[in-house]
Amino acid sequence: MLFVQKKSGFSVCCIGAGYVGGITGAVIAEKCRDVDVYVVDINGDRIAQWNSDTLPIYEAGLDAIVKRTRDRNLFFTTSFKHAVGSSVIVFLCVNTPIKKYGADRGRVYDLAYTEKAVIEIMKHTDSDKIIVEKSTVPCKTAEKIRALVEKTKKHKALNIEILSNPEFLAQGSAVGDLLDPDRVLIGSFPTDRGSSALGKLSALYRNWIPQEKIIASSIWTAELAKLAANALLAQRISSINALGELCEKVGADVLQLSGVVGKDRRIGEKYLSCGIGFGGSCLEKDVCCLVYLCDYHGLPDAAEYWRQVLSMNRHQKERFTRKITEKMFSSVSGKRIAVLGAAFKKGTSDTRDSPAAAVMLGLLEEHATLAVYDPVVSREEILDALGAKKGQAVSVCDSVEDACRGSSAVVVCTEWDVFRKIDFERVYSVMEKPAYVFDGRNILDRKKLAAIGFDVYSVGRL
Repeated sequence: MLFVQKKSGFSVCCIGAGYVGGITGAVIAEKCRDVDVYVVDINGDRIAQWNSDTLPIYEAGLDAIVKRTRDRNLFFTTSFKHAVGSSVIVFLCVNTPIKKYGADRGRVYDLAYTEKAVIEIMKHTDSDKIIVEKSTVPCKTAEKIRALVEKTKKHKALNIEILSNPEFLAQGSAVGDLLDPDRVLIGSFPTDRGSSALGKLSALYRNWIPQEKIIASSIWTAELAKLAANALLAQRISSINALGELCEKVGADVLQLSGVVGKDRRIGEKYLSCGIGFGGSCLEKDVCCLVYLCDYHGLPDAAEYWRQVLSMNRHQKERFTRKITEKMFSSVSGKRIAVLGAAFKKGTSDTRDSPAAAVMLGLLEEHATLAVYDPVVSREEILDALGAKKGQAVSVCDSVEDACRGSSAVVVCTEWDVFRKIDFERVYSVMEKPAYVFDGRNILDRKKLAAIGFDVYSVGRL
């Protein structure tokens, strides 16, 4: 039974129509039919996309949910006045990128969007509300938000509570992660009002999530939890990549190694895939913030530990690019190279900090000509990911075969399932010779490729 009825006028609002806000709003609307959900953004073009047949992001299962709920109890709008004014719970889902200017650039989050969102919320707040940190933020952000609320609220009698409810979404499986999460973490201030607000948000989630999966904590623990989770995931990826480099030197096979190690129940099998490093909008950013926090609080050894996770990730992308050049007679200048995959991982169209982009930029620096194909990422997104390096040296193709025709090498940068099914005999027939395959995701059958005639390199394998 739902804890509210629509006739009561209960509504929630997600500030920010990006990845977190759009998906969070859609799933809440799907599971809470008697709750009106508003996703609001100042970007009118983005809102128009959410209201169209072509959503601004790709995520498995999202399109069907949005079509079922849009204009039923899910509304995408630019009207902060209505969306915020009518909502009891307001989720902060705005972008919190790494700061790219001034002091501590490249090390801390830029909270400019968060500040603007809170100020905008308070402009349209005439009743008690719960503001929920959803986007990843550094520790003690809730304290800053609470102080800003006190300075900007219209009436001193207004009760505005702050909660931390970090998203633990993995791109490519985000809808499933929200429908059936491992846990839902809610942090509150240690007050009666804080506990009451936590109870209300918990009740919202109990519409589809069992109580035992909903964890209450202090607000500082909740803020740190997302950083900790992503740092540990990044550490595992860098660890297996470091072991993969050693495997190449001693003649071991990293696939066999990760398979054996992953059977240990203390370790597990996830995030032990050797490849070209991690990417996306979260892992590197969150580890950077953790490094800064450790430095700020006088923990240089801890800071250096996490700094090495980032260093290994950069090394892996650079090493893969160097390996391509070395294998191809120490030069890729003027050679056409087919790059398969631009997204940072399968299941998403996101190219932010994609290892594929890093590899492509490295090849362009060596004067290669690139033919790129991704089954989901658009031409515009691929070229945007390459920034100033786009131009005649990069062509975006409509199929695997188009990308491979006339190419000297195939470079697999994203582990899309469709790439496992490629007819490589056909591909070999339309390529220049000698023909190379560089498998940056270890998804191809090396023996079959070699039998066809390819010179094959797979990360962490001889």
